[in-house]
Amino acid sequence: MSTTNNFCGRTRREFLWQAGGGFGSVALTGLLSGDGFFSKSAQAADSTNPLAVKPPHFAPKAKSVIFLFMYGGPSHIDTFDHKPDMIGMDGKTVDVKTFGRGGHKTGGRIVEPRWKFKQYGESGQWVSELFPHLSGCVDDIAFLKSMTADSPIHGSAMLMMNSGKILSGSPALGSWVNYGLGTENENLPGFVVMLDPTGGPISGAKNWSSGYMPATYQATQMRSKGAPIIDLAPPEGMSRAAQRTLLDSLNAANTDHLALRSDNSDLAARIASYELAFKMQKHAPEAVDISQETAETQKMYGLDNKRTEDFGKRCLYARRLVERGVRFIQLYSGGNHNDNNWDAHGDLEKNHNYHAGNTDQPIAALLKDLKQRNLLDETLVVWGGEFGRQPTAEYAKGSGRDHNAFGFTMWMAGGGIKGGQSVGTTDELGSRAVENPLHVKRLHATILNQLGLDPNRLSYFYGGLDQKLVGVEPVEPIAEVI
Repeated sequence: MSTTNNFCGRTRREFLWQAGGGFGSVALTGLLSGDGFFSKSAQAADSTNPLAVKPPHFAPKAKSVIFLFMYGGPSHIDTFDHKPDMIGMDGKTVDVKTFGRGGHKTGGRIVEPRWKFKQYGESGQWVSELFPHLSGCVDDIAFLKSMTADSPIHGSAMLMMNSGKILSGSPALGSWVNYGLGTENENLPGFVVMLDPTGGPISGAKNWSSGYMPATYQATQMRSKGAPIIDLAPPEGMSRAAQRTLLDSLNAANTDHLALRSDNSDLAARIASYELAFKMQKHAPEAVDISQETAETQKMYGLDNKRTEDFGKRCLYARRLVERGVRFIQLYSGGNHNDNNWDAHGDLEKNHNYHAGNTDQPIAALLKDLKQRNLLDETLVVWGGEFGRQPTAEYAKGSGRDHNAFGFTMWMAGGGIKGGQSVGTTDELGSRAVENPLHVKRLHATILNQLGLDPNRLSYFYGGLDQKLVGVEPVEPIAEVI
């Protein structure tokens, strides 16, 4: 805002604030309007369809994102971060600073990796025995082995991974994508989340909320059992023609109301949501009708095995949704508490054998299926949890590990990502990132970049500020994987 006019040493803004009500408040409104303050707050409601397709900032590499969220925190040193120096150290006490659920510690008992590692693919990437199927896809995968986050506690770490903030109230990553790009398919939601059958993560719907954005940008939950989307069927006895007439009348009234309130983004979002729900009644059932898939495809995803059936079905749903233009899909492996997710505080072997066994085949099938359909190049697949796990035991006995936000592994594939490589390293025990630490914000910046969105330009005006997923300070995508 201009501050060239000065009244007794005060800027014109300060003068008007001190003038109080009456003429001062009227003048202040004029000045703020001239600076674009009020027009900014209405930017999300410029269209009666908030999900209308918007141009990217530059040519994108990816059109859609599938985020495979391993809730609870998989152990990087037992999955993809090979630590040969730990072999033979089991039970030895070492001085290593850790911070997790058990608080700050300065040492502990080594739990050496419980699974053997081998190199795979032309790139020779290391993968443990936990992933016999996924190991065949490493040449398409970029492993990020020096990830860091700000919190070692599930709730806040989940929020950071999903929204870029450790506090609730901010839009999820999928909401930012749909706000920035809109959706190419107006018959399906732009942001879908599929939870584990055992329940949702600890901080619940905050992880897929649209926060301070209109509700149109929040995720639609889809289930693998029963009706895919709850409350989607019309009331009994209500014909589609009658429903259309009722909806037209409602939309006409809402549109007249919106015409005099162009800055009401919530109303614009509500109008759009009614239309989307009506269209989804017809198109959503077909999108998740896996009976259209061949028996060979269903078997590839593990639908013939009770262990892999659920996650396999959700991975297959994800492939069908990206085929139909859905922008952002998030699948959760693990829900509820304790060993219902990857949070291996007690028996590491039992926990990780179970969850890796449920997901390995379906995830490998998803990557191979996308690739053979020429969809992997335009679909960005992300794998990881909210943090990793410590190299030392949490308790006096057992193989359980505590949380580790100082260094952990995630991976990306497709969507313009250069596979067959590892970026960054942790120390010899995997306790913290030492080479090229990659904060969660860098991951978010990379995802946006691959979608053609400048992470430092994409903003939403709220609370008097241009809010950004990556925060105030400029954040660069991970150049090594692009």
